[in-house]
Amino acid sequence: MPGENVTVWSLFFLEGFSRYPRLEIVLFVFSLVMYLVTILGNCTLILITVLDSRLQTPMYLFLGNLSFMDICYTSASIPTLLVNLLSSKKTIIFSGCAVQMYLSLSMGSTECILLAVMAYDRYVAICNPLRYPIIMNRQVCVQMATISWVTGCLTALLETSFALQIPLCGNIINHFTCEILAVLKLACVSSLLMDLVMLVVSILLLPIPMLLICISYGFILSTILRISSTEGRNKAFSTCGAHLTVVILYYGAALSMYLKPSSSNSQEIDKIISLLYGVLTPMLNPIIYSLRNKEVKDAVIKLLGKVPLAPSV
Repeated sequence: MPGENVTVWSLFFLEGFSRYPRLEIVLFVFSLVMYLVTILGNCTLILITVLDSRLQTPMYLFLGNLSFMDICYTSASIPTLLVNLLSSKKTIIFSGCAVQMYLSLSMGSTECILLAVMAYDRYVAICNPLRYPIIMNRQVCVQMATISWVTGCLTALLETSFALQIPLCGNIINHFTCEILAVLKLACVSSLLMDLVMLVVSILLLPIPMLLICISYGFILSTILRISSTEGRNKAFSTCGAHLTVVILYYGAALSMYLKPSSSNSQEIDKIISLLYGVLTPMLNPIIYSLRNKEVKDAVIKLLGKVPLAPSV
């Protein structure tokens, strides 16, 4: 409050799921398995897009970036969660909290923009197939991926910088990670500027990319419906199906967290949503693209075929 001394906290306590001690071991196993599958799946996807010449296309360039973001995003919070689930002292130092907050925001923000870029890539591929190699040349693709990274990282830096300057009247975060909304609930005073920054960034990274995705798929659907052959329509749908599934999963979870009234759900439900958003979605991304894409399946089989088997004793 104004006129009072405010403590500068060097250590934070993460409440996590400590209210449900019997649930923690279950969540530990669940999170560990999901995290290992996420790392393995996304690393495999990155590896095959680099090694297989057939996958040197714009879509797989963006997909490789998406996989790398998912690895960074989960690695920013899940290792800390795993340690805390087995520990009675669930703490994190200030600098660790700041880094965790920044990495989560930057990876999540970059992914929002990249998904819109990938929707535009599918629009060009289906609606302008003859001009696709010209429009989506490698230089343009690299520039679009770079813009996604720069925008996501800068907006995250802006949010994190403002959040860390707000005086906090406590150091017990009711979350399993230094999630920005959970940290801001400890603020001693409301900050109109911080609220404005959060609002502008949320609009920039959620509704606007979603609108661009919807417009892209509106044109895609219109083009697909004009295709006379059933085989051609099915091929076009399968090309977009994986991306559209990932978009629904990602934006569904993100919107439920950041664009809902603060009183509409309890903090415990927010933590569950965050866990699914931070673990399940990144794990499903490579699985979805693998199951719905023959090129990826063939590349994995080809890669496995090159791995030498251990000699028999």
